[in-house]
Formats: sequence, C-alpha cells, structure tokens
Amino acid sequence: MSGLTHLDENGAARMVDVGNKTETVREAVAEGRITMSAEASAAIATGAVAKGDVLAVARVAGIMAAKRTSDLIPLCHPLPLSKVTVDLTVEDDGVSVRGTVATNGRTGVEMEALTAVSVTLLTVYDMAKALDKRMTISGIRLLKKTGGKSGDFAA
Repeated sequence: MSGLTHLDENGAARMVDVGNKTETVREAVAEGRITMSAEASAAIATGAVAKGDVLAVARVAGIMAAKRTSDLIPLCHPLPLSKVTVDLTVEDDGVSVRGTVATNGRTGVEMEALTAVSVTLLTVYDMAKALDKRMTISGIRLLKKTGGKSGDFAA
C-alpha cells in the first residue's frame, strides 16, 4: 500500500515478521524534560517531596516501562532487554531525563527508550504535582540508535 511496514497490502495493521532478520546488538537513546517551578525543582533535588524520593521512584518506573513497552504499544515486539538505564538531572527549572536501552535481537529498541523516558517524566509529574500543577513535559525524542538493517541514526 504505502510502504509502511506495519500495514498489509490492504492497509490493515499488522505486526512485522522479524523472524528472518539477523540478530544484531541494538541500542537506542532517548531524552525528554519536565519544566517546573524553582521551588518544585529544589524540593526534588533535596528530597523534600512528601511522596518520597522522586528521582528513585521515577527511575524505577522508567526501567519497568521499557520492559513492558510491548504491553503498551500495540505492534511492538516483546524483547529480551540486556540493558536499561535512566538518568535524571535536576536543574533549576526542571528535570531532564535520558534513557538508554539495548538488546541483541532482530528489531530495534527505539520505542523502549522513548517509553522509558515518557513514563519517567510522567512519574516525576505524579510525584511532584502537589508542588506545581503547571509542570510541562516536552522534548521527548530519539537521540540515537545503533544496529539493524537501517543502520545508525543520530539526531
């Protein structure tokens, strides 16, 4: 139809058959940010948020989300991930997140990295919403990916 791999010849959604693809080491890095008041950011940095350690909870949430991506995104393959890291940086007006995901497999891990970052940021929002309901999540994007037939990508 349109050359999109997730559509069959009739335009119906389908899961791509990756059975004949070569296994390669694949890695993806994504980033995103949540902007907030200086007071909320300071509370996160000093561990003064009533709900607990925002950074620790958000990091675990992001790792768990990467592992469950195929449960959340309908046409993603379940993957045996070999690495998931979520790094959070508290800044004066928010928190930046970088997620890195890797596997040795037949399909890429871009969606897992993007999901890790997205859920991490949503968790920061949930943990700190009592301090600042105007927080804004933005800039979620793929920074780079390596491995696979389509080759490497860098933003």
